[in-house]
Amino acid sequence: MQALKAPDLLMLWERGAPCHVLDRGALLCAWARPDLPADAVADLPLGELNQTLLQLHEASFGTQLQAHVDCERCGQRLALNLDLRELLQPTPAGEAEVEILGLRLRAPCLRDLAAVALENDAREAARRLLARCTLQGDAQALDDAALREVEDALEALDPNADIALALHCTACGVQQVAQLDAAVLLWDQIAARSRALLGEVHQLARTYGWTESEILALSDARRAAYLEMVEP
Repeated sequence: MQALKAPDLLMLWERGAPCHVLDRGALLCAWARPDLPADAVADLPLGELNQTLLQLHEASFGTQLQAHVDCERCGQRLALNLDLRELLQPTPAGEAEVEILGLRLRAPCLRDLAAVALENDAREAARRLLARCTLQGDAQALDDAALREVEDALEALDPNADIALALHCTACGVQQVAQLDAAVLLWDQIAARSRALLGEVHQLARTYGWTESEILALSDARRAAYLEMVEP
């Protein structure tokens, strides 16, 4: 996986800043997967999308990630120290569909999530999502127990579609599950680094009169060295 360079970071940040989070995920994955047509990214299984984004994160920012999540019961902020290499699960080789309870299903993709993104009822959104992924059979006829069985089968088909961590709150003792969004994690890093880069460009341009493209063409080490020589 090729790492993001300074010009790439600012380009993606500028293009992605006004976008919905799902569109940002597609934008970042399309950059990381130049082997695919840009419009094909939205049809990748979510697990493959997440894997690509985490690999891009690793190549550009390293494997270690510090994040926070608030306890759902007491509000205590919990610190997470993550190794991105430990988040992904093995994926069944060559399996794109699954058959269960008279249904033939494919794994959900980003286009499916976009289709139900405005649905406020989580239960209805889940049913609409399942209907979109049903290639054969009638998913609407399933009861709640059957739905859970189908959801388990889809999770086994694409185990990286939903990345979750089991957490224990040291303040109140509650056990909970935190969902991790690979696109959000990567975007937060890109946004933070882009803002820092803009500050570096501003400082060096004001001091030396260089253009933005000239400054961004410098390696990180050389740009840092010049910044150290700039008087505060």
